[in-house]
Amino acid sequence: AGTALCLAGAIATPVAPALAFCGFYVAQADSKLFNKSSKVVLAWDAGRASVTMASDYEGDPKEFALVVPVPTVVKERDIRVVDNALVDKLDAYSAPRLTEYFDRDPCEPVVAAEAMPAAVPPPPGSSRAGNAEGVTIEARYEVGVYDILILSAQDSSGLVAWLKTNDYRIPGGAEGVLGSYIRQGMHFFVAKVNLERQKTSDGYLRPLQVSYETRKFMLPIRLGTVNANGPQDLIVFVLSRKGRVETSNYQTAKMPSGMAIPLFAKSDFGSIYKAAFDTRVEADGMSKVYMEYGWDMSGYMPCDPCSAAVPNSVDLFTLGARWHYPQFAGASAEELKTAQFAPGPLDAYLTRLHVRYTAQNFPEDLAFTETRDREPFQAIYKLAHPAKSTGSCEQGRQYLRSLPQRFAVEARNLARLTGWSEVGIRARMEKSGQSFSVTVPN
Repeated sequence: AGTALCLAGAIATPVAPALAFCGFYVAQADSKLFNKSSKVVLAWDAGRASVTMASDYEGDPKEFALVVPVPTVVKERDIRVVDNALVDKLDAYSAPRLTEYFDRDPCEPVVAAEAMPAAVPPPPGSSRAGNAEGVTIEARYEVGVYDILILSAQDSSGLVAWLKTNDYRIPGGAEGVLGSYIRQGMHFFVAKVNLERQKTSDGYLRPLQVSYETRKFMLPIRLGTVNANGPQDLIVFVLSRKGRVETSNYQTAKMPSGMAIPLFAKSDFGSIYKAAFDTRVEADGMSKVYMEYGWDMSGYMPCDPCSAAVPNSVDLFTLGARWHYPQFAGASAEELKTAQFAPGPLDAYLTRLHVRYTAQNFPEDLAFTETRDREPFQAIYKLAHPAKSTGSCEQGRQYLRSLPQRFAVEARNLARLTGWSEVGIRARMEKSGQSFSVTVPN
């Protein structure tokens, strides 16, 4: 247990926008693969930000605390509690994925088939109170099981003293980071669990969402490094109206994608993608932010292939994309309970960014820029099942002779992707039926 003090705490092949992959989705690699992983949904619309923070906190709820720098005094109607399932749905939908294909026997006659139909999108109040430490309570709210304060402070030592006096367990080293936010004129969104209200809930800590007006398109991550025991993983799902989002103060790189890998990956894709990400981070010296998914959700195809259910317009609205139902954009959580949401078209570009960071490697908060690039990208890997050809024709014999070279490319791809031994990979391929010695009939 301990206090969760944080924000909530190579080859890249672009995918053609229509029918780029005709295989079948078979596996995904979602955020559960990574330890110390946090998920944040950031919806951005021309100076309006909504941040949904999914806590991975486990332990006694009385030990939980959340301290987030915010640029303004947030109003109660702009604080909401969101169902964890919505964040998980976005995670599953955008996760790196594995597809499989089946070769046709070149000796079999070609039979014309009707084109498969393409996938289609789903149908359309408080008082100010000063204190001796120079800390002011700008607002005080009760939202779900959380007691929330909006604080301002004159200096970091006073803020740390106030938090400790009020039973917030602040780790050593926080004072310097808090001071940098105070000098920027920022306030602090502080939440902890009300134990009495927690007793009547289902026991889960649901994601908190806070919305505000701001000129800075950014995400504060430095507080999350204060009490971190080693590197942390952060997955940011950015919903925007114009196009792909990238970091402006760190390099954004696409994860390797589009390569064929051995068939045994079907039963081991989670560990394969984790090794791929680990290898890329190490090679880059933990200095970059990685794009794992980018998709224009308003297009004809909401994904290709889809690895999970596609979020609908109500999901996106709830996760902060208020432009979907502007008539309800300013509604409170209570007012939304009775709101009538008619199905509507998806209108957002989703960018999934994954960063592994420490205070030394990422000394600045993440700053973002919104581009007008709406081209799709997904971290996707391919399995190709060989045809069980008898080699009864010349084309079939040529096909069989080509398989060892193809398998060698797959082994080399996986070795480069994961850093695993190519010799070991070849051994696993042989064991699973991908033989590098093929008997070709005369």
